[in-house]
Amino acid sequence: MKLVIQMPALNEEASIAQVLRSLPSTLPGIDEIVRLVVDDGSTDRTAELARAEGAVVVSHPRNLGVGMAFRTGIAKATELGADIVVTIDSDGQFNVNDIPVLLAPILAGEADFVTASRFLDPALVPEMPAAKRWGNDVIARWLSAITKQTYRDVSCGFRAYSRNAFLRLNLLGSFTYTHEVFLTLAFADVPIKEIPVVVRGVREHGKSRVASNLFRYAHRTASIILKTYRDYRPLHFFGYAGLALAAVGLAFLGFLGWVRWTTGAFFPHKWAGFAGAAFLAAAGAAWMMGIVSEMLVRIRTAADETLFRVRRLEMDAANRRR
Repeated sequence: MKLVIQMPALNEEASIAQVLRSLPSTLPGIDEIVRLVVDDGSTDRTAELARAEGAVVVSHPRNLGVGMAFRTGIAKATELGADIVVTIDSDGQFNVNDIPVLLAPILAGEADFVTASRFLDPALVPEMPAAKRWGNDVIARWLSAITKQTYRDVSCGFRAYSRNAFLRLNLLGSFTYTHEVFLTLAFADVPIKEIPVVVRGVREHGKSRVASNLFRYAHRTASIILKTYRDYRPLHFFGYAGLALAAVGLAFLGFLGWVRWTTGAFFPHKWAGFAGAAFLAAAGAAWMMGIVSEMLVRIRTAADETLFRVRRLEMDAANRRR
């Protein structure tokens, strides 16, 4: 049983060596532990210090985003023959002693994706800016509504993935990955479990590269969530859009009908009839788009399952050659 502990890093020379030294070298149920650092275009000594600590290092030529760093790490972990992947930040925000807690449900066969939760236990909620706490809660409620499951923390990067989970990931976002992963695995019916842990709410060194600007973070995160929802549940996505357009169209036509009833003429509000017809036509187009896209999802689902099986076969073949 091989565990790969994967860490994205961008200019983390102040903490990377200390975090790597603190990672466990042995764990119950694990035969081999590999420390993997994805250097996302650092301009300091992050990569050099990580190699000095004996970590496997993959470097991007420039900063590509934490989402791309995660995808690079998963690809390298797959190449290394990982059975389980744990993702943890390189800034010391998380307690490495909680790694066995995240691994336990996977080793027991209870879940394939385990995520640390900062908010599941009210007694363990970390100190953080009120706006950031509110934003986390809004996104968690949003994803819970989309997936029809209940999650309290969908943004934490401290997670554990079984092979059945990380080989199913076919991600597109480069800015971040946390919410796209939740939606992808939830829609694939992968067993998910949240584990409450103690997390430092404020970084000891520097500031977050992902959430440093809350408005930018909210905009780009919402874009990723909506695109993923559109790709996996297009009939719902375009259906709701169609309902909204139809409601506006009917409102215009209702207004025109009221004008006709009260004045006996359509003039001077004929424009409302044209506007209502246009909105109803757009609603019909949205519904048709949803129906067509739903057929495409069936093709994507089959392609994702084929990709998963091919990856499994490739990993099994590579492990036999080792």
